[in-house]
Amino acid sequence: MPDNETLSEALRWLRYATEDLDSAKMMAANDDAPARHVCWFAQQAAEKAIKAALVYLQIDFPRQHDLEVLRRLLPRDWRLRGESVDLEDLTEWSVEARYPGLWPDAATPDATEALRKAEHIFALMTKDLGQRGLMV
Repeated sequence: MPDNETLSEALRWLRYATEDLDSAKMMAANDDAPARHVCWFAQQAAEKAIKAALVYLQIDFPRQHDLEVLRRLLPRDWRLRGESVDLEDLTEWSVEARYPGLWPDAATPDATEALRKAEHIFALMTKDLGQRGLMV
């Protein structure tokens, strides 16, 4: 079982993930909100939820946004490891939602899919964390 400082830090990461997911949901409900903002907050929520688990497990992780790299750091018995969720498109929003580039702007279907994936990842992570003793 992690020490109190580690537990506190894992909960902090999870709180940030929750806030980002809530922000994405609020923006998605507002027709005037840019789709790229929903995509950005969805990606951030998923990333922080995974990193909350890695903090809890005391696994060092790279300071990057690649969700697949982060997923592979989780132990094999964690639900996200066994899921066939394609994380590449969600990872791309870590850059493509923030900066103009040679890619198309995010549209409503992109935001809907990013939010759906983020909610799924968040649910998987909180379930695994809860089963391992982190009161979420």
